[in-house]
Amino acid sequence: MSRPHCPRCSRPLDHCLCALIPRLSSRTRVLILQHPSEVRHALNTARLAALGLSNAELRVGEVFEDLPALLAQTGYRACLLFPGEQAQPLPQFATQLDGLPALLIVPDGTWRKARKLLHCNPLLAALPRVTLMDGLESRYRLRKAPMPGALSTVEAVVSALDILEAPAQFDALLKPFEALIEGQIEAMGAETFRRNHQRG
Repeated sequence: MSRPHCPRCSRPLDHCLCALIPRLSSRTRVLILQHPSEVRHALNTARLAALGLSNAELRVGEVFEDLPALLAQTGYRACLLFPGEQAQPLPQFATQLDGLPALLIVPDGTWRKARKLLHCNPLLAALPRVTLMDGLESRYRLRKAPMPGALSTVEAVVSALDILEAPAQFDALLKPFEALIEGQIEAMGAETFRRNHQRG
């Protein structure tokens, strides 16, 4: 028999994170495109980001038929948060907004799955690409980052909003994420965590 889950945060009821999820407003519109393989992931941080922001939306799929309408929202300038040869640092893109808020498109999935989203949705690949600053380090202590600067989706969204909406800060979005990690460490036991995940 499966454990009952919270319909909002999708966590087991005895580990519900809703009390820690803020409701923050932002001028930036955040559109998270989640690969279906991520939906049942234990650390679904894209869901936490979408729940914590009033101007955010989470879509799940591989091909987004309504992408033209999503990208055509008036009053925003769209960009794709994804590395690439043509990608520019987000602070540089922020100076080109001319007073318009950004529509920040964030693919959610492994690097391979995120690339597949771009391949299946050519409109995404045609957007201006932006990247976060070098040297950022993930707080996701249970997973080895595939490359330097690789962040979970909620961490990437927080870092991007801190740049686009400075001096506003969005660290409150990380509270449920950190509680989720602490809960997983507690469940595995301190000794197992030290042996498998701490850098010696």
